[in-house]
Amino acid sequence: MQDKIQLYTDGSSRGNPGPGGYGAILLFGSHRKELSQGYRRTTNNRMELLAVIAGLEAIKKNELPVTVFSDSQYVVNAVEKGWLKTWIKTDFKGGKKNKDLWKHYHELAKSFTINFVWVKGHANNPLNNRCDELATSAADGKNLLVDEWYEKEV
Repeated sequence: MQDKIQLYTDGSSRGNPGPGGYGAILLFGSHRKELSQGYRRTTNNRMELLAVIAGLEAIKKNELPVTVFSDSQYVVNAVEKGWLKTWIKTDFKGGKKNKDLWKHYHELAKSFTINFVWVKGHANNPLNNRCDELATSAADGKNLLVDEWYEKEV
């Protein structure tokens, strides 16, 4: 029996900003769940981070450790190198972006034990490649949601 949850994530933006989407795959034992959603105007970094948030929100067993696999150095380094802690302490001083999503992630992450692993994007990782397909399909889809915080800030 697998004793941890694996979460693969990716984000996409057509333009930057432009229509965007995220893709996430949750794996636990023999269970697999794919998630995706598109937004009419957003950025790649927002979608990378939103993929992680959506994946964590879909987890029902927060007592199990989670390994997040992401090709976003922005997301991985912000958490693993402690940048996020500094951003929160300084209330995102200096114009750090995506404050809304980072604060949401920070609160959500308190319920989990999370380890981030960076993976090379567009390489030979089938799960990362599938997340990319989910994210780009969502960005290209119809009935895109409004990334309200982003559109309000811009």
